[in-house]
Amino acid sequence: MNTRWIARLLWLALLASGGVCAKDTGSGLPGLKLDPARTAVVGLSSGAYMAGQVQMAYPELFPNAALVAGGPYGCADGKLDVALGNCMKGTPAPDVAALVAHAAKRSAAGEIGALKDLAHAHVYLLHGKDDALVAPAVAEAGAQFYRQLRDATPALKGMQVHDDGARAFAHNLPVAARGDDCDKSVAPYLGHCGFDAAGEIFAQMFGKPARSADKAQGELRTFDQDALRPGGADAFLADTGYVYLPPACLAGKPCGLVVAFHGCKQNAAAVGKTFVADAGFNRWADVYDVAVLYPQTRASFAPLNPQACWDWWGYSGADYDSRHGVQLRWVVNAVRALGLPAGH
Repeated sequence: MNTRWIARLLWLALLASGGVCAKDTGSGLPGLKLDPARTAVVGLSSGAYMAGQVQMAYPELFPNAALVAGGPYGCADGKLDVALGNCMKGTPAPDVAALVAHAAKRSAAGEIGALKDLAHAHVYLLHGKDDALVAPAVAEAGAQFYRQLRDATPALKGMQVHDDGARAFAHNLPVAARGDDCDKSVAPYLGHCGFDAAGEIFAQMFGKPARSADKAQGELRTFDQDALRPGGADAFLADTGYVYLPPACLAGKPCGLVVAFHGCKQNAAAVGKTFVADAGFNRWADVYDVAVLYPQTRASFAPLNPQACWDWWGYSGADYDSRHGVQLRWVVNAVRALGLPAGH
C-alpha cells in the first residue's frame, strides 16, 4: 500500500472518530463546529482599527471586540493625513460625537451592520500610558466612541465597554513574562510587561477561565489566503495565513472563534511566527476551546503600505471600512470557510 493511500485511510479514520470536518474550501482551512455565540475580533494598532471595522461592518458575526492601542471607528475618513494626525497623534483629537453620528448614518444606509446586533457586545479597550505612537487620548476616544454609541442607541443598553488605560507600557501587546522591552516599541512588539494581555482579552470576551493556561497543546497550521479572495479581488494580503486549532476543536467539539489581527510590521514576513505563536492567545484558546485565525497582510508600495498595516485609511479602496471593503469581505470568506454558520 503506498503512502498516499495510508494517509487517506488515516484521514478517514479521523473523520469517523469525530475529528475535524472534511469541508474542502480550497484554502486548507478545516471546517469546524463553530459556536456563533462565542466569536470575537482582536487586534493591535492597525489591527485594532481593523478589528473595530470588522465588528462595525459585521456585528452579526462579531459582536465582541478587543482593541489594543487603537482609536475610534471611522477615524481616518479615508484620508492618510487624518490617520497620521488625528488618529495617531491626537492632534487634533478625534471628534467622537461626529464619528458616532456618522456610524449610525452608515448603519441605517446598510453600509455597515445593524447596530442592534451589538446589544450584548463585549468591548475591551487596552492601551498603555507610555504609548508614544498611538496617543493615549486617541485610544480614550475609542472608548468614548463605544460609550457614546451605547448611550445614543436605546437597543444597546446592554453593551459592556471596559476601558483599560491605566497600565504602564509602550506601543506593544503585553505578555506575561517580564523583560526590558515593556517601555519600548520594538519588533516583534510583544512587551514583556508581566501582564498577560491575551488572558485578559479572553476573560473579557468569554468570561472567567475554568483553569489556568499552560503550554499550547493544539496545532498551528498554515492556509492559502489567496483561495479566499472575494470574487477574485486582491485583498492585499500575504499568500499564507495561520490558524491555531485547540485539541477540542481538532476532536470535532463545538468551538468559539477569535480573529487576531497583527499590527504594522508585525506580520509573519517581518517577525516570523512570533506573533502567531508567542502572543499568548494559543494557550488561552486551549482553555476556552476557541480557534484562533491569524490573517497576514503584505507590504507594498503600490498601493502605499510599506509597513504591512491593515487598511484603516483607504489604501484598498474608498469602501475599506464598510461591508463592501475587500479586506473585510475576505475575513467573512475565511470565517465561513472555517464553519461559521451562514445564518449568522
